[in-house]
Amino acid sequence: MGKALAVSPLAPASFPEPPAIGGVEIATVAAGVKYQGRTDVMLARLAPGTAIAGVFTRSATRSAPVLDCQEKIGGATDEGAAIVVNSGNSNAFTGGRGVESVQAITQAVAKATGVPVARVFTASTGVIGEPLPHDRIVAKLGELSESLAPGQIEDAARAIMTTDTFPKGAGRTLSIDGQKVGIAGIAKGSGMIAPDMATMLVYIFTDAAIAQPALQAMLARLTDKTFNCITVDSDTSTSDTLLCAATGASGVTVDDAPEFETALHDIMLDLAHQVVRDGEGATKFVEVAVSGAATDEDARTHALSIANSPLVKTALAGEDPNWGRIVMAIGKSGAAADRDRLTIRFGDILVAENGWVAPSYSEEAGADYMTNAELVIAVDLGLGTGSATVWTCDLTHGYISINADYRS
Repeated sequence: MGKALAVSPLAPASFPEPPAIGGVEIATVAAGVKYQGRTDVMLARLAPGTAIAGVFTRSATRSAPVLDCQEKIGGATDEGAAIVVNSGNSNAFTGGRGVESVQAITQAVAKATGVPVARVFTASTGVIGEPLPHDRIVAKLGELSESLAPGQIEDAARAIMTTDTFPKGAGRTLSIDGQKVGIAGIAKGSGMIAPDMATMLVYIFTDAAIAQPALQAMLARLTDKTFNCITVDSDTSTSDTLLCAATGASGVTVDDAPEFETALHDIMLDLAHQVVRDGEGATKFVEVAVSGAATDEDARTHALSIANSPLVKTALAGEDPNWGRIVMAIGKSGAAADRDRLTIRFGDILVAENGWVAPSYSEEAGADYMTNAELVIAVDLGLGTGSATVWTCDLTHGYISINADYRS
């Protein structure tokens, strides 16, 4: 990667202070996989009895680590578990060598931590098509295992960054039947972000007790409302992985606790929004809300057509209230629409209605609204009760600069 990137203007003021999760130990190290002078490997060791759920990219060219994780999800939970992640190299499109790298790493982690190979989950993120120098990771596993300690989640968030400009974390402590339950999560993602599962790397830890099938169903359900509703550039990664580990250390069972699912949703949405806020070159955080569609699926199709349109996104970057591009994006989506029933708003500003610009709309008001860092584009189709909301960012010269220089 080329020059260091300036922190996104949409970044949070600071990394949050997620609760320490019982049954989770974390360590990080600089292994020199690609980057020099920074940590680039994260190891988490999870206590025996930990349930692990996961969702993964549906890319036809998904990486060896993704395929390995998919095979292991849903296994026995009486043993401990481990998660190891490297940045700088995705170990994707590396053929048999990619599989060999996964085997070498998982076996070495198992030996260093005492965790069975079948409970070691790996992920790699970075450049596609280059063999992973896994020996550099293996050489650091002794140091990593000796450094494992509770907390350290911000260090983990930093170690898995690629073109990210800030570490992403979220956490919450909630009370269930008078007992405390903690949830803490980290994510990485900035480019190659489109909704087709999790669209990045995400790791969420909780001390709640929950059966693996219940956790798996909950995670899949919430992913469709959070990570599958964001897009930066419409490109789906080969390495998308979202793992959620429930250690049970709190002794609080949450299989049927709606407040736990609500809290998990909030953390996942927070992390998803942070990914959009760190979209490569982004200067605008944009909510696209579609209502009045024939179905929810139609609403989602329209919302993504708007959110992924280069013409819409470049207009937002230039602070140009070019609502005609939104009309275009609706028309091309393939979902049902009626030109003469469309209503478009920028925030609270009525822009268009009944198939024409609204009499009350002024270009000055629209242009003034576009200067905001956070924008809402609202569309009503006037056809039914279907609705959907997605989140995106603008498309600037910065995106081109970052990706034109990515491998150098």
